[in-house]
Amino acid sequence: MFRFARDQSVINIAGLRIGGQPGELPTALAGTIFYHGHSIVSDEERGIFDAKRAEELINRQVEISEVTGNPGVLHIFASTRRAFERYLDFIDPIWNGPLIIDSSDPKTRGEMAIHVTEVGYADRTIYNSIGLASTEKEMGLLRESDIDSAILLAFSPNASSVESRMDLLRRDGGLLAIASNAGINNMLLDPGVAPLGSGAGAALRFAIVAKAKLGLPICSGMHNAASSWEWLRSRDKDMRRSCDASASALAASFCASLVLYGPIENARIIFPAVAMTDIMISEALEEMEVWPVWSHPRNKMV
Repeated sequence: MFRFARDQSVINIAGLRIGGQPGELPTALAGTIFYHGHSIVSDEERGIFDAKRAEELINRQVEISEVTGNPGVLHIFASTRRAFERYLDFIDPIWNGPLIIDSSDPKTRGEMAIHVTEVGYADRTIYNSIGLASTEKEMGLLRESDIDSAILLAFSPNASSVESRMDLLRRDGGLLAIASNAGINNMLLDPGVAPLGSGAGAALRFAIVAKAKLGLPICSGMHNAASSWEWLRSRDKDMRRSCDASASALAASFCASLVLYGPIENARIIFPAVAMTDIMISEALEEMEVWPVWSHPRNKMV
């Protein structure tokens, strides 16, 4: 365990503080809901879903978050703006925390940014994500919105090394400049996670290098390393979930301040694993006079 010599930024999104030195703040955890293939969604285009089951899943994340002290974030995936509007209307009375908005379609992502602005949710929204696949039209819509927090995806098939990912961020016209031009003040850096065996470990090293050189918070979807692991796909559920928990704990141990842990169904598995990691990191840094905030798992669970 170590402290970074460079000052570490802490961003505030609807009261959620993310970033800082390792051991100070609890790791925030984002579960994904309404994702492609989610069993509770019967029509992805129109946003038809099982509301009772969706509420149960959201409440389960809230409950385990209160137990561990790790803040929960709701990661909403939508295929269309129409679907997103239905999802957002649904969560309005049951979730008042930060949101991550996401879609595989750039146009839909941009339209989601406009919609959260229209309904007054922009200050609690994290845009996912700004990357090489972002279009000019999409960035134009983001610029028109009131969103000022976004994840920057520092990855492409031709930029898989740590050095090339850093270059994607810092070069003239790179992702840091693109995000700034789109009105983003709160930036979280996502290294992207390749499949296990194809360089997934580079994402861990990127987190250390990026924090040391830029001082910005790290967002990690290390869950992707497990979910894309061919060997693991044919194994039983317990084995797959144990690897999911390990992946998120690894991300937290390598300085990720926000972990996208995958399906929200896994909340009760992921939160304790990451809470334990946070406690161990805090204990390891005590001699370096790094003290956890009052809501940290170390102060709630030990």
